[in-house]
Amino acid sequence: MKATLALIAAACAFAAPPTYKVLTRIKIGGTGGWDYVYVDSGNHRLYVSHNSQTEVIDTATDKLVGSIPGTNGVHGIAIANDLGKGFTSDGRDNDVTVFDLKTLQVTGKIKTGQNPDAIIYEPVTRRVFTLNGRSKDATAIDAKTGSVITASIPVGGKPEFAQVDGKGRVYANIEDTNEIVEIDARNALVAKRYSIAPCDGPSGLAIDPKKGYLFSVCGNKMMVVSDPAAGKVIATAATGAGTDGVAFDDGYAFSANGGDSNMTMVGETSPGKYGSLATIETMRGARTIGSDQKTHKLYLPAAEFGPPTEGTDGKKGRPQALPDSFMIVVVGR
Repeated sequence: MKATLALIAAACAFAAPPTYKVLTRIKIGGTGGWDYVYVDSGNHRLYVSHNSQTEVIDTATDKLVGSIPGTNGVHGIAIANDLGKGFTSDGRDNDVTVFDLKTLQVTGKIKTGQNPDAIIYEPVTRRVFTLNGRSKDATAIDAKTGSVITASIPVGGKPEFAQVDGKGRVYANIEDTNEIVEIDARNALVAKRYSIAPCDGPSGLAIDPKKGYLFSVCGNKMMVVSDPAAGKVIATAATGAGTDGVAFDDGYAFSANGGDSNMTMVGETSPGKYGSLATIETMRGARTIGSDQKTHKLYLPAAEFGPPTEGTDGKKGRPQALPDSFMIVVVGR
């Protein structure tokens, strides 16, 4: 009987995955580029980096409810709900903007390393970490006081996206060395690093909060699943082109393939084995992504694009986003 129940449980665990599709598009408009989004599930808020400001959307109504100005070259957003504060990494100003979660009013600026890219709040130590692309280091900040604890934590390469495990550890992809570093948040130092080859050029990073596995999306059209406790790669899966972000939802990881106008859904196909399970059409340029793990919705910034530009040498250049076409593509079940 026990053996039968175990077989039934195993079959259920690897049943057909849920079907995801585009549910709606939230128009934002305006001009300029974008980077990461951050989903605050508990407060129904979606924070969207948008050139020199950060947009705020109510995910219960899909309405734009405000914006945070002066976040020049904003890349990422970190939220500390226990402190009532939010933080953005402002790449062009080499600083962090601090804002009040209720009023969205800016309350301060904090200097960081050069070109802060990813930013994350580590709840055990109540510290904010910026991953600084140009200076190849991290900056540790006391989220409560706004004081810089450690101005430069060398990470040995160009850091990209980051995640926390809820136990005082920060993980980050290192794009130019194809590694993951583990930062000890309390001691503000790199405690471990390991290779995630065959991944080339890791950018987005997601974490399975139950198993602790990390999902890195790579420039060579693959997703790598790694176990940070063991410091090794445990699986790879094919994705698509132009991927910059990955999100985790309900046992599955989703790569945002902006170059192919779609997402790849990756999940466990058998115990310890991962593979590509589905391709979901999205929009051209939708390369970053955030997930609401309560509603099982995924949010991807995107825009409509014109034809390729004409280069001076006769070669076709990159197509440009059309004015006032910036939006959020919402994908769900």
